[in-house]
Amino acid sequence: MSDEKKVAFSNLKFGTLLCVLSRNVDSKESEHINLKVLGQDNGVVQFKIKKHTPLRKLMNAYCDRAGLAIAAVRFRFDGQPIHELDTPSTLEMEEGDTIEVYQQQTGGGL
Repeated sequence: MSDEKKVAFSNLKFGTLLCVLSRNVDSKESEHINLKVLGQDNGVVQFKIKKHTPLRKLMNAYCDRAGLAIAAVRFRFDGQPIHELDTPSTLEMEEGDTIEVYQQQTGGGL
């Protein structure tokens, strides 16, 4: 093997190791996120959830705790609807962000 090939292999090996180490550090530091859920009564419930867990889990837990049917409420983050398969990561949520809960309104027409 020529010296040139050895250097390329060594750099590749070092680069891979560096990448793996940095990924492990990042995942350990930011695996979970604390989120607040604000109800229409201005009550706040805090949840700790993994960044890649579907928000369906948080939504169901909130509804169970509040005694609400999930079909009767809507969850929003930054004014946008939250879907059950969204995750804190896909919505770019940060530590301490607030999710708002609104009662589903039906009717309203004359």
